[in-house]
Amino acid sequence: MPAKQKNNINRRRSVLITRFSALGDVAMAIPVVYSVCHANPLTQFVMVTARPLKSLFLNPPPNLTVVEADIRGEYSGPVGLARLTVELIRTYGITHLADLHNVIRTRIMRLTAAVTAGVKVAVIDKGRADKRRLTNPKSRKLVPLPSSAERYARVFASLGFEISDTFRSLWEDSGADPALFTAVTSPKAPEERWVGIAPFAAHQGKVYPPERMERVVELLCTDPSVRIFLFGGGGKEREILESWASRYPRVTSLAGRRLGFEVELTLMAFLDCMLAMDSGNAHLAAVAGCPVVSVWGATHPFAGFTAWRQQPSDIIQAQVDCRPCSVFGNKPCRYGDYRCFSPITPEVVAAAVRRHFPAEVSPHSKKHQEQS
Repeated sequence: MPAKQKNNINRRRSVLITRFSALGDVAMAIPVVYSVCHANPLTQFVMVTARPLKSLFLNPPPNLTVVEADIRGEYSGPVGLARLTVELIRTYGITHLADLHNVIRTRIMRLTAAVTAGVKVAVIDKGRADKRRLTNPKSRKLVPLPSSAERYARVFASLGFEISDTFRSLWEDSGADPALFTAVTSPKAPEERWVGIAPFAAHQGKVYPPERMERVVELLCTDPSVRIFLFGGGGKEREILESWASRYPRVTSLAGRRLGFEVELTLMAFLDCMLAMDSGNAHLAAVAGCPVVSVWGATHPFAGFTAWRQQPSDIIQAQVDCRPCSVFGNKPCRYGDYRCFSPITPEVVAAAVRRHFPAEVSPHSKKHQEQS
């Protein structure tokens, strides 16, 4: 096919991408979506997601439009979702649909698009059966499954789109602007080491015991060059994190402050390391270009939910016979004590974080390292 004719075909393509939740899953989609946009500059891409998550897509490629949809209000139910799909097709001339979610809502959208407009559709294979086998104590096979990013990429490949791993961070070469977080802290000094800690997750099976995590904070604070930023929600999480901030020097709690994704992501871009659970904050830090150290309990990295470009050496887990017992961490511990975390000491966690500190250290930091 002549190059000019091929480009004309490419220019006519318009791809609707669906992923409404959850926070971590949408964040994991960003590197793939941005990469496929850059690899196919003549194709228009339209990402539809839930209203609060649109603000995750900072500095999108020029051929990406992010649309927020009120799927619990204006576009709720089968009729509302069908109407949303038709509106998107008419507005953006949709020719392809990449379903990165594969739930009832997006199935309705796929069917509507295919039947009403002949849109070519492709859907993610979540590998549910393989994940069940990974956590079945009677037939457990500890083999790494494809990551979420790999599964997303396969959807675009099945639609015939080129994709290459070009994503580095939400800011690429431009760099994040520290002026965005001046309400939280002053700019980072050259001798400072900034650490983010997000100690909570949606389910207890993914949460390193708070009293142990507090000990990690205490250990890191012995180095006067270290500043710690605590990430979390409201309620009990806010209460715990604010108590840590009051007890240890150079510790700031962001819990419950509703700073917005742009501010938090920008701050994450300046961290030397983010310490997180198997949770959404790990994925936010990764797309901000921050190295991520994660602690795993009931769940397992082999299920495919590690952070973007996370190094195996930054995954902290214990070889316990009963784990993994859950894909998402939502199953209660059969023993009631979450022993999967027991062998993981605060000293091990703190050491994993310190490995990300720059080699050029201040005299105070050097003295600390020699003594530890």
